[in-house]
This record gives sequence, structure tokens and C-alpha cells, in this order.
Amino acid sequence: MQVSKTPIEGLLIIKPKVFEDPRGMFYEVYSESRYQAHGMSSRFVQDNHSVSKKGVLRGLHYQVKSGQDKLVRVTKGEIFDVAVDIRRDSASYGKWWGLSLSEANSLQLYIPVGFAHGFCVLSESAEVLYKCSNYYSPENEAGILWNDPDLAIDWPAKDPILSEKDAKYPLFKAL
Repeated sequence: MQVSKTPIEGLLIIKPKVFEDPRGMFYEVYSESRYQAHGMSSRFVQDNHSVSKKGVLRGLHYQVKSGQDKLVRVTKGEIFDVAVDIRRDSASYGKWWGLSLSEANSLQLYIPVGFAHGFCVLSESAEVLYKCSNYYSPENEAGILWNDPDLAIDWPAKDPILSEKDAKYPLFKAL
């Protein structure tokens, strides 16, 4: 596996070693010892599976008090995945970074605690799987409005399909 840093400290891109032959392909999705060797010491306790159609935008989500490290990957289709740094003591506070995750590129994005996370579906549909280091906690659920002008995220969908909740999140400066 190859691990690459992003412009934002803590966000990491993981490119697994993919083995392909006439039968198909195989790759190791996760090995705790390999990830720990690259500084990702998370113990994951929950796996989530999201299925969405083209143009759906989910996010920007995070949890207060019970933050979650996330390891995100796509098993079908393609998404534009975004993480926003909400760590107040960070040099990149309020900055975002995004990349395409797809079944074709097999990339994973490691997002540590202290980030809001969201994605937009680029293909006809997409299946997104992500590991979380803490359990989902509805009472700690929070978010930032997806099109906050101060964040200026360059989403590929200008008129996305949103949940009612995602459409009503506050602006970043309200944090």
C-alpha cells in the first residue's frame, strides 16, 4: 500500500496494492498493523455503507464530543469526496480538500477527528463504504452548510440533491 499526504495535515490518501488477473482483482482493504505503521492508529468500531444516485450530495457532517476518524472508499461508481478542517488550532482551519474516489482507482481517504466530511456522487450511482473510529451518536451530530460561501468548495454539482437536514445546516462561521 502507498500512503500520500495531502495539503492538509492529517488527511491521507491510501492506494492499496491491487492484484489483477484474468479472474478479476483482489486487494487488502484494511490491515490494522499496516495502517498503524503509517501513523493511523484508529481502532474502527463501525462500518457504514451508503448508496446514492447521481447528483446526491451528503454532508458536510461531523460529530461533536464523540468525533470519528473515517476511512472512506468507493466500491461502485465515483464520488467527489471532501474534508473540511474544523480543528481550531490547525494552520489549515477552515480549509477544504477533495478528491475523486472510485471503484476504478481503489483509493481511500483517511480523515481524522476534527474534520467535517461530505461527498457528491459523480456516476449514475455510487456505493460508499467507510469505517468509523466511534459509534454514530445522534445527539452529537452536527454539520456545515454544503455551499457555505466562506468555504467556497468547488462541488461538481451546482444544484445537488440534498436531505432536508443537509440543506439547513449552519454556516462555518457559526462554529
